[in-house]
Amino acid sequence: MFSLKQVVPYPLEGQINHSQIWNQDYDFDSKKRYFVLAPSGTGKTTLQHLLYGLRSDYQGIISIQGIGKNIKQLSLVEWAKLRREQLAIVFQDLRLFPQLTALENIELKNQLCQHKTVAQIKDMADRLGVVNLLDKPSGILSYGQRQRVAIIRALVQPFRFLLMDEPFAHLDQDNIQKACSLIQEISEDQGAGILLASLGDRYYLHYDQELKL
Repeated sequence: MFSLKQVVPYPLEGQINHSQIWNQDYDFDSKKRYFVLAPSGTGKTTLQHLLYGLRSDYQGIISIQGIGKNIKQLSLVEWAKLRREQLAIVFQDLRLFPQLTALENIELKNQLCQHKTVAQIKDMADRLGVVNLLDKPSGILSYGQRQRVAIIRALVQPFRFLLMDEPFAHLDQDNIQKACSLIQEISEDQGAGILLASLGDRYYLHYDQELKL
């Protein structure tokens, strides 16, 4: 889905050592699952934010297959459509609205495309052990509970590619397994790719390729 040509974030100029992504020519295929090993200080979160269009402080070119444009040339309308229909993300800092309930946070995304029914959302929440928390403000939930809500929010939309930045950092192994099973099931149903960036843990997903940032 993404084509990177000699991309280097400005904050990392002069600091790139043996990266398989930065300062390289690399294509991310929307049919494949990628694990990106990203030691501290190598730009793990920066990579996710660049691909999602939240940052533009880099040299090189990032383009999106099917659109054929340098992403710096995309308009706000084009980005909104891309994020609504093709690109999902689980932010490391989650970005939930604390005053809204867990369900309201999820529905903010779902209402843009009406991709899932409330019954389907509740089934996903039940599988991740948070169905009894859907009517509670997300601000009072534990970080692990909010992390599962954020994962569901990302999965309720149609997507060709799912970006995840340390999505399971506050979950125990049982809940990580449940979340990975749901993510893999939905991504396979949609024929979508995955890019998961982590400091080291590969979790319980099956990857087509592993890369070092």
